[in-house]
Amino acid sequence: QSALREWAYGWTYQNSEQRRQALHSWQHHYNWHRPHHGIGRVPPMSRLPVLRNNLLTAHS
Repeated sequence: QSALREWAYGWTYQNSEQRRQALHSWQHHYNWHRPHHGIGRVPPMSRLPVLRNNLLTAHS
């Protein structure tokens, strides 16, 4: 439902291709930056353990 509200129908797109192109950016925001109420108002990626040589820790 979050995807429908915040990505698919949350913005006005000119066409389906424009909506598709916006998906990657929205997924990044959703997983890395958007606070989630169900997990203590933190983004999902903050819940992963920080491991050495993990590409996920390279996020800026």
